[in-house]
Amino acid sequence: MIKFLDLKAINDSFEPELSNAIKRVIDAGWYLLGNEVKSFEEEYAKYIGKKHCIGVANGLDSLRLILKAYIITGVMSEGDEIIVPANTYIASILAITDNRLIPVLVEPDIKTYNLDSSKIEEKITNRTKGILLVHLYGRNAMTPKINEISTKYKLKLIEDNAQAIGSQYNNIHTGAIGDAAGHSFYPGKNLGCLGDGGAVTTDDDELANVIRALANYGSIKKYIFDYQGLNSRLDEIQAAILREKLKRIDVDNANRRKIAQYYINNIKCSGIILPIIDNLTQAINDKSSVWHLFVIRLVQRDKLQEYLATNGVQTLIHYPIPPHKQCCYKEWNDISLPITEQIHNEVLSIPISPVMTIQESIQVVELINKFA
Repeated sequence: MIKFLDLKAINDSFEPELSNAIKRVIDAGWYLLGNEVKSFEEEYAKYIGKKHCIGVANGLDSLRLILKAYIITGVMSEGDEIIVPANTYIASILAITDNRLIPVLVEPDIKTYNLDSSKIEEKITNRTKGILLVHLYGRNAMTPKINEISTKYKLKLIEDNAQAIGSQYNNIHTGAIGDAAGHSFYPGKNLGCLGDGGAVTTDDDELANVIRALANYGSIKKYIFDYQGLNSRLDEIQAAILREKLKRIDVDNANRRKIAQYYINNIKCSGIILPIIDNLTQAINDKSSVWHLFVIRLVQRDKLQEYLATNGVQTLIHYPIPPHKQCCYKEWNDISLPITEQIHNEVLSIPISPVMTIQESIQVVELINKFA
C-alpha cells in the first residue's frame, strides 16, 4: 500500500527530536503561553519574514482573528465584502461569514487553480475592503495584477497560507506578501504539528496586539478584558514540535519538489492534465510551489481513483463539493461557477510527501500510465 500521506513515517523521521521536545515541555511544567510558544513565534516570524507571529489554535482561527481585528480597529465593518477564490477550502469562506462580512466568490484560473486576477476588478464595489488570497495546493497565488488592484482600491491583502508554508513570490515567502496572513499547522500540512495549530503573521503592530488579545479571551492583562475575544491559543507541546520541524522545512519541501518533478516528467497517460508551471523541467528548483498537494485533472477522475485504490495507491479529492454547492451556504446553491465546478469534478490528488521514496513514485507513475 502506498499511502497518500504517511504521517507516522514523517514523524518517525524526526525522532528522537520530537520525543525530546515533548519531554522538555512536560519537565518544564508549563503548558500554555510559555517559552516554547514565545520561541516558536520568534523563529517562525523570522522564517516567514514578518515582524509579528501570533500562535493560535488552528488555521481557521488565524483568518477569523485577522478579520475580527480589522473590524475592531475600524478598517472593516459588518456587511463589507471580501474577494475570495470560489474553489478554496471552506475554511477561507467560513472565516469571512463568521465575522458577518460578505464573501464575493471569484473564479480561479483553470491553469493554476488559484484566483484569476483578470476577474477581480469587475467584482469590486464600494463595500469591498479586502482580498483573501489563497495559496492553494502549496502554490503561490500572488501576481503583479493582484498587487496593482489591491493598491489601486486600497484593499487589505490577507493571505491564506495554510497550504503553502515555504513557497515564495519574488524571493519573499508567502505569508509575508500581504498585510496579514493566516497559517495552519494541521498534521497533514507541510509544517504540521501533532494536533491543531495555527498562526498569524503581520508587520502591523496594532493588528498584532489586537489579535494577540482576541486569541486570549480578549485580554491583554490577566483578568482584564478589552475585547469580546476567543480562546484560541497554540499550546506549548505543539509549539515545541513545530520548532523542531521548522528546522527542516526547506529540506522537506525540496524532497516534495523532487517527487513533483518525477511526476511531471513521467506521467504520460492520455487525458490527464498535469500541474502547469512556467518551465516543466524546472519544478525541482521552482520555489513558488511547495507541492503541498500534487493535483492532476481528468474527466474520468472517479474511475482513476477506484483503479489506483484497487492497486494499492491511496488518493484524495481536494475538494469534491465546492463551497457554493454546500448545504451551509444554501443561498448560493443556484449560482453557476463553471470553472470552479469543473475543477471540483475533475481533480485528484496523488501521493506526495517528504518521506515518499522514488520507488513509490515509480509505482504510482507506472500504474497511472497503464490506466485506460
